[in-house]
Formats: sequence, structure tokens, C-alpha cells
Amino acid sequence: MTDYHNASTEQWLQWDKDHIWHPYSSMLNPAKMVPVVSAKGVRLTLANGTELIDGMSSWWSAIHGYNHPKLNAAANTQLNDMSHVMFGGITHPAAAALGKRLVDITPQPLSKVFISDSGSVAVEVAIKMALQYWYSIGKQHKTRLLALRSGYHGDTFGAMATCDPVTGMHHLFTKVLPQHLFVESPRTAFGEAANDGDLAEMTAVLAEHHHELAAVIVEPIVQGAGGMRFYSGDYLKQLRALCDEYDVLLIHDEIATGFGRTGKLFACEHAGISPDIMCVGKALTGGYLSLAATLCSDRIAEGICNGEAGVFMHGPTFMGNPLACSIANASIDLLLADDWQTNIQRIERILCEELANALPLSSVAAVRCLGAIGVIELKEAVDMTSIQARFIEKGIWMRPFGKLVYTMPPYIISDQDLTYLCRQIVAAVAEEE
Repeated sequence: MTDYHNASTEQWLQWDKDHIWHPYSSMLNPAKMVPVVSAKGVRLTLANGTELIDGMSSWWSAIHGYNHPKLNAAANTQLNDMSHVMFGGITHPAAAALGKRLVDITPQPLSKVFISDSGSVAVEVAIKMALQYWYSIGKQHKTRLLALRSGYHGDTFGAMATCDPVTGMHHLFTKVLPQHLFVESPRTAFGEAANDGDLAEMTAVLAEHHHELAAVIVEPIVQGAGGMRFYSGDYLKQLRALCDEYDVLLIHDEIATGFGRTGKLFACEHAGISPDIMCVGKALTGGYLSLAATLCSDRIAEGICNGEAGVFMHGPTFMGNPLACSIANASIDLLLADDWQTNIQRIERILCEELANALPLSSVAAVRCLGAIGVIELKEAVDMTSIQARFIEKGIWMRPFGKLVYTMPPYIISDQDLTYLCRQIVAAVAEEE
């Protein structure tokens, strides 16, 4: 038996190096891993006792920080009842409450909830809902999707097929993925009115292909892994109208943007619209467990269930996991119990003030902030090994990619810690010049 509790740090790091595949990593020349042994508040503690302020919220998810007493209590209470039970033919209070809560806080007319186990699966479910809807109402020819360039929706096959085929990290699989349609991402910046040119290509493609299109899928307001770009809410509003005009469903991937990250509870609220289908995840459990959900309107649900199958054809093993649902309920309660909007405005103000200090640097192309998201875009791609070592030396945890050094800190971060985080980010970028 491998007793990792009593193993030395060197031992278990070697096990990791020998056997574990990390995200987008090589087994031939694995990167040096940073050994984290505990986390509390906004700090990660390394095996040698070093503490790092987490600027990533564990990829957008740990909005309440780590080891939060209310989320711990929810987990422990649920564990005493049951950690898991199959969702086929069985239900339980945590899932029922979560479904009602999600419907209550998301825009109308979203009213039905499919609870799954990861963001990518939530996107797969959304795509499947759209396809089965059209099949069920007798329009089997509507099988393609339309997505934005620079978009990213996940790493499973259906999701990969809707990511930018050039910049979406999945070009190796192009020949085996379904071939969907893409248009240029919106160029109008957040807060500005979209111009006619911004929607010209989208309008033309919808006009030509609406007969075969099941849905348009977008990340509302913020394109994440495709470039950390913030675009116009007016674009989304006009896109909603175009989808209605051409009878094409609209899917919003709110996995990264949901639960307050952009300053609204859900990013689509910046445009005052609602999609036909919405995906949420990441922050849903406050970063405790993997959980996601796909919401749809009555129109979609009834169309699917009145069709040939009579049911929606999907059912993951860990669907509706009680432990994850219980923590998700507690996380939503925690978020909404606070004046979260004022808090996000506080974070945005500090991000804007502090990260602007990077603008004079010759290596910096742009700085942009929205809600609890701050981005420094460089002119050239970062040297990941070098800059990450600098971040750790400065007591912060960051995970940049490509030309982007970005932060989305936990919402509980103090002014002092956030100011320190930002100043060390700018200092590390400056030292890389």
C-alpha cells in the first residue's frame, strides 16, 4: 500500500512526475510541479511552508477562497447523510433545492435544469439539447452549430468542435471533429455600442445557413481561454434578435463568467437578455467539487420530450451528486448573503488602478479589467518557467498562458492582499523585459 500521508515531499513529487499527466503537459519533459499541501482563505501553502496569495481562484472556481467554514459545514453535514446516490429514479433534497435556486437566480425563461459533473459535459449537454430539440420537432436537418473565433468551450469532443479551430488548442483533432461554422469574434469593446460591421458576418452566415443551424454558441461578454477579451453587451443583444429572426437557438457558455465574476450575477445580464440554453460550472461549488448545470427554457424541454425518444438522452453516473449539490447550495447562499456587487466593484477598482502601472512597460500591449478579472496582454508570449518562478519568489500564484498574464482572485481577498498581488504581477512582468 502506498502511504502518501507519511511519504516525504520528494517521494510523492517523484510519483507525480513518473505517473501523473497534468493539464496540457508532456510526460517526456514534465514541468516542475509546485507542491501544495494545504489552502486557507486566499493562500496556498507549499510543502516547505511558503505561502502564496492565489491570483487564479483555481481557474475561476474558488470564489470564496479555501477552507471556508460555511462550505466545510455543508460538506460535513451532507457526508453524514450520504455522499452519493444514483440520480436515475432517485432524487434528494440537495439536488431539488439547487435546481430551484438556479432557476430563481438565472434570467427567465430558463426553467429546467440538467445537473452534470463538469463544465465540458455541461456544454456537451447543451449541444445535445439543441440537436435533440430540432430532431424532435421534425427539423432533423438543423444539425450544425455557429461559434465565434477565439472562443473556447471545453476539451471533450462536442465542445472541442465549437472552439476556434486555429487558436482553440484542438487543431490536431480537426479531421475527426464535426465541422461547424465560425465567424469573427466581436471587435466592439465592452461598454460600447456594436456597429453594423461587427455583426455583418454573423448576419450573413445566419441568413445563408439558418436552415441547417441548430444553435449559436458564445461565451457572453468575456472570451476566456481564447484571449481574455471583453466585448460589447450590445453585440449580445443584437445576436439574440438575429437568432430569433432566423429561428436558431442561442447557447450561452457562462461556465467561467457565472456567479458574479463580471460584475453581474451572469454575464448575459450586461445585455439584458436570456439565452435558450445556459451552461454554468466552475464557481458553482465555490471550487470544492466538480459540478455543472445546463439550463433551458420550457420550449426546449417540451420540444425534446414530445419527440420520438420522449426523454432527453443523457445521464452521467455522478449526475446530481448530493455532496456537490449541497456545497453548491451553500456557495450560492454565501454569495448572495453578501453585498457581492459592491465587493466586485471594489476588486475591479483596485485591479484597474494597480495593473495600469504595467502600461508604460515596453513588453505590454494592453491592460484591461472587468469585474473581478484583470488582464495584462503582452506583445510576445511569456516564458512560463521563468515568469512562474518569479511569481513564486514574490509570494503569489499565477498561471499565465500565451501572451496573457491575467488574474481572477477570490472574492474574499482583502484590499491589502489584492494590492500586493497586483504590484507583484507588474513587477514580475517588468523583470521579464
